[in-house]
This record gives sequence, C-alpha cells and structure tokens, in this order.
Amino acid sequence: MNKASVSLHLPASLKTAAEDFARRDGVSLNQFISTAIARKVSAAEASEFLRKRGAAGGRERALGFLQSAPELPPVQGDERID
Repeated sequence: MNKASVSLHLPASLKTAAEDFARRDGVSLNQFISTAIARKVSAAEASEFLRKRGAAGGRERALGFLQSAPELPPVQGDERID
C-alpha cells in the first residue's frame, strides 16, 4: 500500500477531542484520522452510487418490480399493525 503524508492544521479543540477519542479507541491519532476520512469517503461514494443507480430507475420500473413479487404472507414479526 502506498502512503502519503499530509500536513493538517486543526483547531486546538478539535485536535484535543480527536486525541481523546483515539485514546479511548486504543489507536493512534493518525489511525483515528485515517479511519474518519475513510468513513467519510466511503459514505460519499455510496451516496453517489445510489444517486446514479436511482436515476436509472423510475416509477414504472419500480412498480413493475413490485408487481413481480410473489404473494406471500409477511415473515413473523413483519406483520402490518393497524
């Protein structure tokens, strides 16, 4: 895996908070920040994927898909409560 260094300027309060969370998680500040960035990038990529995937659909496709589902009773615990 290739690694790159980044100079990061944070407000002191944010750095302190990140250090506290990293300590509680038992990881280095570097690992904590890397994980936080990875989570953010992953969420952004998932959002973009779902947006693109949703744009390819439409009401008619969704209704067609739902109408193709078999008529089965709900799984126990998933019953409708009125």
